[in-house]
Amino acid sequence: MTADAPRPTAAAPLSREAIAAHVESVLAADLPRIVAAGHPVLRRPAQDYDGQLDDDTLARLLDTMRRVMHAAPGVGLAAPQIGIPLRIAVLEDAGTVDPAVAAARSRPALPFTVLLNPRYAAAGGSVAAFYEGCLSVPGYQAVVERPHRIEATYTQPDGRTVTAGFEGWPARIVQHETDHLDGTLYLDRAILRSLSADAEHHRWAQPTIDEARRGLGF
Repeated sequence: MTADAPRPTAAAPLSREAIAAHVESVLAADLPRIVAAGHPVLRRPAQDYDGQLDDDTLARLLDTMRRVMHAAPGVGLAAPQIGIPLRIAVLEDAGTVDPAVAAARSRPALPFTVLLNPRYAAAGGSVAAFYEGCLSVPGYQAVVERPHRIEATYTQPDGRTVTAGFEGWPARIVQHETDHLDGTLYLDRAILRSLSADAEHHRWAQPTIDEARRGLGF
């Protein structure tokens, strides 16, 4: 693994009323824009979700986040990526890639999943390295080493707190989106020598990163 990223500084928490008003302002757009790297909301730990939104507003927010994620397109979206500083993320991966690629990357389908206040920890010592991109850092991808298996604890929209294991690509998605909620971008953890512009990434779009390692020297 690369060295831990510096811990971002938390901003002063917003009141429940301020959070609710801000969410309504974001939801006023049919499809809110995804904020890009450089926006402060991406560099501050998000506030825990503790019922700041009523059930209807939370449902509308989750539906909007899912639509934004699909439209991007992406396989995960954290609330700060649409400017909302709450520990909320949505995930979904249809897994519609070539079977050989899916096997090499341990990428099964991941059903729509909502994470409220997620935390994760490595489960076992194995790590996996592959290219990641980010909807808030458009135009580039870089290799990130992450634990292959994790155990995540999070709350579901119905209020139940669960602990679940994830491995392979689903584990990578959970880690990437949870990092967003901590004010961390994938580039903070990346092997920067692997950085590849989308215009050049076709060279390294292989089931594994072996060719990229040889070509870029990382």
